[in-house]
Amino acid sequence: MKLPMIYSYLKKDLDKIEDAMTKTIRAEHPVLEDASVQLLRAGGKRIRPVFVLLSGKFGTYELPRIQTVAVALELIHMASLVHDDVIDDAELRRGKPTVKAQWDNKVAMYAGDYIFARSLEYLSKLEEPRAHKILAHTIVELCIGEVEQIRDKYRIEQHLKDYLRRIRRKTAILIAASARLGAIASGAPLGYERALYRYGYYVGMSYQIIDDVLDFTASEAELGKPAGGDLLQGNMTLPALIACEEDRFFKERLTQAFREPEALDREALKPFIEHIKASDAIDRSLAISDRYLEKAYRELDKLPPTRDRNTLKQIARHIGKRSS
Repeated sequence: MKLPMIYSYLKKDLDKIEDAMTKTIRAEHPVLEDASVQLLRAGGKRIRPVFVLLSGKFGTYELPRIQTVAVALELIHMASLVHDDVIDDAELRRGKPTVKAQWDNKVAMYAGDYIFARSLEYLSKLEEPRAHKILAHTIVELCIGEVEQIRDKYRIEQHLKDYLRRIRRKTAILIAASARLGAIASGAPLGYERALYRYGYYVGMSYQIIDDVLDFTASEAELGKPAGGDLLQGNMTLPALIACEEDRFFKERLTQAFREPEALDREALKPFIEHIKASDAIDRSLAISDRYLEKAYRELDKLPPTRDRNTLKQIARHIGKRSS
């Protein structure tokens, strides 16, 4: 079953959120508007708005309040992607040219800033100081995670904890905030809010680990961008760290290759990617992802047995088995 089928009963509300996002990033300057709308038109899973909506079902579900949070969180995510593509010098995103490829780095940076500012302006409609404080903290952590990723490029000697801390900040905490803020916007009981936050955190950790695995195992058509990009950018993701732990000769060869990053290209990295795919690194990474999902399921047991709880469980299962 495709992911949107799992939450198809939310389509009407998701369409309203999509319309609100389009209206929110409209700009008077044509370049700024075209650059901002480009990523929106490329689509995406919209998984964060889905988590906001589903979490809102555990309180008093009033779409205008829930929508305010969902739109703001997805726009913050989109702004971070525009900035990511500049840092990674990426040409494709979701199979479409990135903003930096279509225009240049300066336009991309300002487009990302613009989307980010519009998201905060939109969220200001929600008179809930705790939600604003949580989101501000989330954005601080997100920025620290991105800076840590830049710092750790081409650094072979990393501990698993370094990687987990990095993906917590880079990915998991924004998904966790989506679930928590949906609960806050609906006035859900505090116990539900905490369980939803932890569910989002564990699913977010799994989501990023699967992303990192797919960068080695999926095709360009499945990813919407060239495979092997993480290693090319010098990012030591979980499969690469495990492969280094298992084979010191592989680690020595990768260390040598990372000493001259300017000489690295996709052809030079093919033997490393093939080695990782043939090793236990993929299965061991997936096993760690599964452990996070098991923790997510246990958090759901703390919620009432509703259709929405079942949908959250199905989404988590889908994330653990996804191929793109």
